[in-house]
Amino acid sequence: MSKRLQVVVGDEDLERYRRTAQAAGVNVSEWARQALRVAEREMSSGDIEAKLAAVRKAVSYNFPAPDIDTMLAEIETGRLAEIEAGLPSTGDV
Repeated sequence: MSKRLQVVVGDEDLERYRRTAQAAGVNVSEWARQALRVAEREMSSGDIEAKLAAVRKAVSYNFPAPDIDTMLAEIETGRLAEIEAGLPSTGDV
């Protein structure tokens, strides 16, 4: 079910919104709905402290990993082995 949302704006603001909506090829109501959706997506969701704690925990791990040149060589070796074996490449997924 749809509900009406009333927003009071000044004349100058409304005129700018009308021009912007017209340039986008929509009416002011649709433009406002789209703007609200964008604003909602841009808002951070969740607890910032929990996110920071997760990042801090993740960077505290010390897993062994080769340098980038070795990693890239290993990846290429695996890809060549897949091609020679006639297997679909994992990059084709």
